[in-house]
Amino acid sequence: MLKVELKDGSKIEVEEGKSILEVAKQISEGLARNALAGKVDEEVKDLRTILEKDCKLEILTFDDEEGKKVYWHTTSHIMAQAVKRLYGDSVKLTIGPAIANGFYYDFDVEKPFSEEDIAKIEEEMKKIVKEDLEITRYTLSKADAIKLMQERKEPYKVELIEELPQGEEISFYDQGELKELCSGPHIMRTGAIKAFKLLNSSSAYWRGDETKQTLQRIYGISFPKASMLEEYLFMIEEAKKRDHRKLGKELDLFFFDETAPGMAYWLPKGFTMMNVLIDLWRKEHKKRGYQEFSGPQLNSSSLWKTSGHWDHYKEDMFVLTDIDGNEQALKPMNCPNSIKIYQSKLRSYKDLPLRFSDIDVIHRNEKSGQLNGLFRVRMFRQDDSHNYVTESQIKDEIKEILEIAKKLYNIFGLDFILTLSTRPDDYMGELSLWDRAESDLKDVLDELCGKDNYRINEGDGAFYGPKIDIKMKDCLGREWQMGTVQVDFQLPLRFNLSYIDSDGEKKPPIMIHRALFGSFERFIGIITEHYAGAFPTWLAPIQVKLLPIADSHKPYCYKLQEQLEQVGIRVEIDERQEKIGYKIREAQMQKVPYMLIIGDKEVEINAVGVRARKEGDIGQMPLENFIEKIQNEIKNYEN
Repeated sequence: MLKVELKDGSKIEVEEGKSILEVAKQISEGLARNALAGKVDEEVKDLRTILEKDCKLEILTFDDEEGKKVYWHTTSHIMAQAVKRLYGDSVKLTIGPAIANGFYYDFDVEKPFSEEDIAKIEEEMKKIVKEDLEITRYTLSKADAIKLMQERKEPYKVELIEELPQGEEISFYDQGELKELCSGPHIMRTGAIKAFKLLNSSSAYWRGDETKQTLQRIYGISFPKASMLEEYLFMIEEAKKRDHRKLGKELDLFFFDETAPGMAYWLPKGFTMMNVLIDLWRKEHKKRGYQEFSGPQLNSSSLWKTSGHWDHYKEDMFVLTDIDGNEQALKPMNCPNSIKIYQSKLRSYKDLPLRFSDIDVIHRNEKSGQLNGLFRVRMFRQDDSHNYVTESQIKDEIKEILEIAKKLYNIFGLDFILTLSTRPDDYMGELSLWDRAESDLKDVLDELCGKDNYRINEGDGAFYGPKIDIKMKDCLGREWQMGTVQVDFQLPLRFNLSYIDSDGEKKPPIMIHRALFGSFERFIGIITEHYAGAFPTWLAPIQVKLLPIADSHKPYCYKLQEQLEQVGIRVEIDERQEKIGYKIREAQMQKVPYMLIIGDKEVEINAVGVRARKEGDIGQMPLENFIEKIQNEIKNYEN
């Protein structure tokens, strides 16, 4: 008998030679019906995998991220099989992975897929699902694997196999006539894919290399229930309406121009919002002892070589040569400049924690194909801080940082999830320091969240240290990578940073890199879609629109504008000679929180006719009452 520890920590005994699926049935028939794969000692495996030793086992369903990926990966194989059935040897298969939301497959085809082609592929996929084909796994030697793919005229698969080490196990999956090179895992049968949709197609390069063959990529999504697919498609349509690039133009917030790819032009209304966010950020940090600084945009390559960015990040930097022939780079991050501020004077243990924050503009040389509105840009402002602490202060400092994050995100009604990202393959520094840093972060997360209430992302840390990533969910349930908290033992050593300890000895501080909004540009893009452009009053670029019914009412509007501006309310007058109904509709389209309609009665009794974006017509009220109402909304950051 084998001892198997389950996800909840309980242990069961199972007969040696049982498959993961059989163990799932032993636990619960319902669990077995929903099972997609298993995680054996942290490695995801097919349900058909036989257990041969004591282990930890988690049965994965569609509720688990890894379960979803197995489901989507299998659906990509069904799509590949459908394409081969329809187009035969004129199509060459490449790869078809699961991604964050669904899957894609890249094909080498003679011409791009049309909408009619996509519809035909979907229909053929339905037939393959209906056939309920068994999916089986087997392995071949490298020579036999190459021979098989050559016989099937799949040159991209041959290329992938040829790069594998000699003697490595090469696995294939068969479903009907499809023989697919794949490491898996996959579900058991094609009939388990209940609902799917092919979403769009685009061009892509083989292995992402612009010098290689252009391929055609088809994206898709699948679910175990038709209702889940319907909800997802509704969300996609809603997301299109909320697209920040569309709303940014309609609401006069920002735009992009071909003369500056990936760099936003901020219009006055958009820049007003940017400054409101920056003011909020400054207010919350100033009262916690953060000191804001500003540093150069351009630094010598020597700085980036010392920091390690030159070796690890140079291809993503804008590099140039100055008039004297010296190599320079626009800064892609603020950490080395913060270090220079730290080095500007002798530091004592009494100075720590020392928190240097900045929102300087930074530049990253993103590929043009990766640019995506405000979500992926080449120039942005990051709400950075680099906190210098002693080792004994690490845990308390991270707790404090996460408390700030919680307060800021709650203002926007945004839930967040914490993820621990551990040591990557290209890590820098001593293993013992990494182990200590990861241990500290785990202790903090265990205390704040509980052991099972945060994620672990193995190998996704920065090259200089592990990190806690903050992922938030918007009103559509979409998850966004936002803030990050990174513990760094390496850069202080590389720059020979020190402080004088209580015993009079020099010691290196630990550096905590942290950003909470991430980039202000990206954050504005996210909340624009979260609110669908209908920003809360405190954040709206124009909070009040004055709408005179006739020209005779304009003098009173000018007076109101002055009074409102004196108390810090952002206000505009619509002076156009249009009907009041048209003006109201225009203000609604601009998503202004409040419209004040001014006619004879309002002028006569020194009042305002209030119409709210959400509630509609509220009616007349004295100006003082309206000012009190809107000031309370702004003061309390009402959402």
